Amino acid sequence: MNQYKFYTADVFTHEIFGGNQLAVFPQATGLNSQQMQKIAAEFNYSETVFVLPPETPTGTRKLRIFTPGTELPFAGHPTVGTAYILTAIGEITAETADFTIIFEEGVGLVPVNIKTVAGKPVYTELTAAQLPEFQSSTPDISDLSLILGLDPQDLRNDDYSPQAVSCGLPFLFVPLKNRKALGKIKFNHDYWQKILSQTWAPSIYVFCCDPERDGSHLRSRMFAPSMGIVEDPATGSAATALGGYLGIRDTLTEGTLNWRVEQGFEMGRPSILEVFTEKKQGKITKIRVGGASVLVSEGIMKIPN
Repeated sequence: MNQYKFYTADVFTHEIFGGNQLAVFPQATGLNSQQMQKIAAEFNYSETVFVLPPETPTGTRKLRIFTPGTELPFAGHPTVGTAYILTAIGEITAETADFTIIFEEGVGLVPVNIKTVAGKPVYTELTAAQLPEFQSSTPDISDLSLILGLDPQDLRNDDYSPQAVSCGLPFLFVPLKNRKALGKIKFNHDYWQKILSQTWAPSIYVFCCDPERDGSHLRSRMFAPSMGIVEDPATGSAATALGGYLGIRDTLTEGTLNWRVEQGFEMGRPSILEVFTEKKQGKITKIRVGGASVLVSEGIMKIPN
C-alpha cells in the first residue's frame, strides 16, 4: 500500500458545513488517472484535486481536477480551495500579505491571488484563463421549463434570456423571475437527457436577481448530471462564465463590475461567491472569482500498488 495525505475544505464560505466540499491531495505524484478517478468517486464530492509539480517555468503547481465521474479542464471552487489549502498547510509560503500563484490546469495557466492575515489565508481569487465564449442557440423556454419542473412563466425571456457561456467549461444560464421560482425547481433528469445532455452546454445554471442576504446581488443553483453532480452548492467555473453573461449586458459601465452571488442555500450549504468583470472600451478584458474557505479535515488514504 502507498499512503497519500489529503485535506478537505469547505469553499466559498466562512463557516464549516457551508460552501462546497473539496478534497485535495497535495502530493499526488505516483497516482495514475484511473486511481485519481476512483478516489474522486470514493469521496463523492463535486470535485477532488490532485496536486503535481509544475511543468512550465511560471507554474506554481499542476492541478488535475476530477468529479465523481470525469476529469475537468478547469473548475473554480477546486482552484481557489486548493490555493487556500496549500497555503494553510504551508505547502505554499505566504511571503507577503497579498500574493499570486499560478496553477497549471487543462484550460491553461490560472492565476490565483491569495490574501493572508498573520500568514494564514483568508481569501483566494482566481482569474479566468480564458475570456468568455458565447453561444446563442439554446433550447426554447418551454423545453427548459420541463427540465426544471417549472411553469414557462417562471423563466425570464427579456434582456436576461437563456444563453450558453464558457470560460473553459460551458454552462447554460437560465434566468428566473424570482427566488420563489428558484426554490421550487424539481429537476427532471429524463427531460434533461432528451433535451440538453448532448448540447455544447449540458450543465444548467439557474439564477434570479432576488437574493436573500443584504449585500448579495443574485441567487443561483447549478445542475450538472453529465459530470456526476446532481446539484452543486458553489460553482466557481460557472460564476466565472456568469461574469461574461452579465458583463455583456451592462453596456454603460467601464472599469470593474462586481456581483455577490448566493448559491447552495436550497441544499443547506450556503455559499457566497464574489464575481468581478473588468471592461475596457465596451469589451470584457478579465474575469475574477473569489471567496473564503475553511479547513475541515485531514487524513491518509492507502492506495494499492
